[in-house]
Amino acid sequence: MILDDLSRSYRYEALGEKFKKAFEWLRQTHTQTLEKGKYPIDGEEVFAIVNEYETVDPSGEKMEAHRAHIDVQYVAKGVEMVGHGSLRNQVPSKAYDPETDFMLFDDPPTFYTRFEQGMFAIFFPEDLHMPNLEAGSSCPVKKIVVKIKV
Repeated sequence: MILDDLSRSYRYEALGEKFKKAFEWLRQTHTQTLEKGKYPIDGEEVFAIVNEYETVDPSGEKMEAHRAHIDVQYVAKGVEMVGHGSLRNQVPSKAYDPETDFMLFDDPPTFYTRFEQGMFAIFFPEDLHMPNLEAGSSCPVKKIVVKIKV
């Protein structure tokens, strides 16, 4: 897991060409005006999903993980808390679905991070995460998740 500000994203382009494409797209795109939906960056290898939502209370949420994609989650507007943990040998509470590249875990987060506008996180397949959480009270968030195929 990596947490940083988009202004320092150049450092992470050394992770590979797909990361370079993802960060270039985020820096060059006027994210404030993007409509909800899916945006191709490099076909199915790198694509973005734009979502807008109200943050939620963590009590009803579960940790998630992916196998086929790395998430680069960027907060374009708003603030949220994200719970974090490590995937080791836990058994998922919702089995992995290859169609959605998604599984859930009942494990509570080990720690939380406050994500504000302009920040991003990189979640690798071994990084459990619980996004979309209230930072004090519910508020609107616009988030872009760039999916990078492993």
